[in-house]
Amino acid sequence: MAETAIRVRELGKRYRIGAAPERYRTLRDAVSRGATMPFRRLRGVLRGESTILAASSFWAVDDVSFDVERGEVLGLVGRNGAGKTTLLKLLSRITEPTRGRAELHGRVGSLLEVGTGFHPELTGRENIFLNGAILGMRQREIEARFDEIVAFAEVERFIHTQVKHYSSGMYLRLAFAVAAHLDTEILLVDEVLAVGDQQFQRRCIGKMGDVARSGRTVLFVSHNLEAVQRLCSRCLWLDEGRIAADGEPAEVIHRYLQRWRQAVSFRYRADALPAEESAAAGPAPGDAVLVEAEVLDATGRAAGHLRYGEPFALRMRWRNRRALPGAYYFVSAQDEQGRELFGVNPGGLLPLEAGEQEVLCRFENNVLVPGDYRFTVGCFLPPKTFLHRVEDALGLAVLEVPFATGPVSIAQRSIFDPRPSWQVAPAAQSPGEPRAALSEEGR
Repeated sequence: MAETAIRVRELGKRYRIGAAPERYRTLRDAVSRGATMPFRRLRGVLRGESTILAASSFWAVDDVSFDVERGEVLGLVGRNGAGKTTLLKLLSRITEPTRGRAELHGRVGSLLEVGTGFHPELTGRENIFLNGAILGMRQREIEARFDEIVAFAEVERFIHTQVKHYSSGMYLRLAFAVAAHLDTEILLVDEVLAVGDQQFQRRCIGKMGDVARSGRTVLFVSHNLEAVQRLCSRCLWLDEGRIAADGEPAEVIHRYLQRWRQAVSFRYRADALPAEESAAAGPAPGDAVLVEAEVLDATGRAAGHLRYGEPFALRMRWRNRRALPGAYYFVSAQDEQGRELFGVNPGGLLPLEAGEQEVLCRFENNVLVPGDYRFTVGCFLPPKTFLHRVEDALGLAVLEVPFATGPVSIAQRSIFDPRPSWQVAPAAQSPGEPRAALSEEGR
């Protein structure tokens, strides 16, 4: 009989919207508060405050129950805000549940944010030993894996430097290396791998595969559905804090993508716009707002699907509270597996003026192969300020066309179609006869 590593029963976490943090309470405060609680609740009901509480709160995780066997690799998928990260924080004891229970049998290593658990005043070496001690590792166990951790993170030159001086990439590499190499029975990994460069992401995915094959229990949250399907033996789909599907990764991901196609539209309109005046002295989030956007076909009409190879454009209308020198609009594209395909921006060629601006981003050379795609639209102020960002703002389906309509790349499962030119020439009559030179068109 398989041994259970994680058991979750009716787990839920509720948050108050706009609730002010509570001040520190003494024991006398706690006793006094407990004694007067029934009277305050009755007064709240008479005033209608219970209804206000329900309206100003939401369940990030709601009535979630599942078991994970030891050695199982479980993938968690879902849209942003579905409750994936909150669930991992509940399992790693970062936050307490509002109701329900979670049992984890074994030492737990977690990587939920860049540099989670690192002390900024300590060096990289000291943080490795600190994290290991927190996980219950003995000093000789950490020392046995120390060189491997440092080599994987590529921070040999800076291992004796305080981590407050590390870049976000160095933080990420060291944090992942510690979590993946220390001897924990359960590993919780959130979508932090997307922060690293492509080479590091490939190394992390490879290491995740090694961890999975070693028999350790892994919970893996990712928008990279291809990685989830390749690494995981089982998949959970969370939707608005509840489990929408649980089963084989291919089947669950297929159902999730079907729902995604229905949810993403080729048109976007903002639900509400912020006030016109901004209290901030300089550019701040909300100073640029995407009012509406849509996908246009080659004729300039709004469309949710295109023929294979057909040019298209994204039309966006922005409302800026003020002129935003140095900021730029951007568009990024993802495929149905969650892979980032490209990101484009006009840089300083398109100044952001105060008032409303209509922006047209044209793709005359459509290199997208048949499939479903989504676009994230935003406004960014270097080095690290998003003035506005709308994920999955627009959706687009590229349709296959019959072969008779023209040449079609045989690599239909690729992300891009390079569209080379082709030329046919008679074959050489003998091995010694020179081949016909390619014309400029076929180069």
